[in-house]
Amino acid sequence: MTDLAPLLARITDKRDDLIALTQDLIRIPTLNPPGDNYRDICDYLDRRLSAHGFTTELIRAHDTPGDSEKYPRWNIVARRDGAQKGDCVHFNSHTDVVEVGNGWTQDPFGGDLIDGKIYGRGACDMKGGLAASIIAAEAFIETYPDFHGAIEISGTADEESGGYGGVAYLAEKGFFDPAKVQHVIIPEPLNKDRVCLGHRGGWWAEIETFGEIAHGSMPFLGDCAVRHMGAVLNKFETDLFPAMALRRTDMPVVPEGARQSTMNINSIHGGQKEQADDFTGLPAHCVPDSCRIVIDRRFLDEEPLDMVRDEVTGILDGLKSSRAKFDYALTELNHVLPSMTDRNAPIAATIAGQIQKVLGKPAQFVASPGTYDQKHIDRIGKLKNCVAYGPGILELAHKPDEYIGVDDMMVSVEVMVRSLAALLLPKD
Repeated sequence: MTDLAPLLARITDKRDDLIALTQDLIRIPTLNPPGDNYRDICDYLDRRLSAHGFTTELIRAHDTPGDSEKYPRWNIVARRDGAQKGDCVHFNSHTDVVEVGNGWTQDPFGGDLIDGKIYGRGACDMKGGLAASIIAAEAFIETYPDFHGAIEISGTADEESGGYGGVAYLAEKGFFDPAKVQHVIIPEPLNKDRVCLGHRGGWWAEIETFGEIAHGSMPFLGDCAVRHMGAVLNKFETDLFPAMALRRTDMPVVPEGARQSTMNINSIHGGQKEQADDFTGLPAHCVPDSCRIVIDRRFLDEEPLDMVRDEVTGILDGLKSSRAKFDYALTELNHVLPSMTDRNAPIAATIAGQIQKVLGKPAQFVASPGTYDQKHIDRIGKLKNCVAYGPGILELAHKPDEYIGVDDMMVSVEVMVRSLAALLLPKD
């Protein structure tokens, strides 16, 4: 058995470096949308990883959704080969963060350290996980430079909007070919004692109802599209939501409420366009001839995608046949199938074993309520040996005063370095 004492001492010495690295990453405001500062964070990672002996490659995802000269979709992949042949372990983290939103009491891009917590947008989801994987890889290489195989670290774009300018693009280009990469760890914030095996599916669509414009004082001369949409929402409430609530999955989805089918109404808008904030006039008096909603339907491994679609179109077609003047258009925006890795897969079993050693209790196997970039590694890259494991509390993602606990990061670093040792050091 390899003596891991020098490795564990090394990560203890790197605690301050872990804090500083996390703060630096938070202070680069990589907001998505629109895709701010993607090149800046890739350049930062390039300097950091090159200085530690990694060979780096910056890849722009040309012609992907959102990619433009103003907002290019930049990604970085860094690789460090060991002294001998062996497996490649790849840590993949997204670098983009969602909008700040209201309700913050801390600077969302300050990276302030307060009572052992680092605050900022993306601290938990998932720049803390990215920093933890970098520190783990650096500590392992510094302690065992003659390791077998290779370590890769990627920082990728657009996970928060589907990952098509990031991991999907890299997978299409062969970066996750199972002949090249054997193990993938995505340090999403699923808590330090959990191994995340996959995620539910998602189906997103826009529904538009139609009417006829008329003077608001004589609505009987027109046809109100908003009222038609009200009928849609009512049928969702009386028929669809109760049906979804009865369905349960065998997937170990957390939190408990996500073990059933769910749907969110992302947005609704009908009638006149909203005016700019500086507009001081009054609205015109018109019957709305259009109303649109966007739905976000999360479905289970047990639910076929066609059934998910047909439930919604069935409600709409039923209204078309029973409600006077009702007409609609449905546009599918995107869909993602569920993804699950077997809990006995090499990377899942390895991480679970190291959690047991570090925390003295069995790892919890879970699945994510929302999708993440495992979907592309699985479906496009054809690489099944992929899990999410990283520090952070899932429920803090996208919330005001998002933070990452330093102690949690240190635990995850230890699990990560022990996993590297188990996979890349000679067994004798």
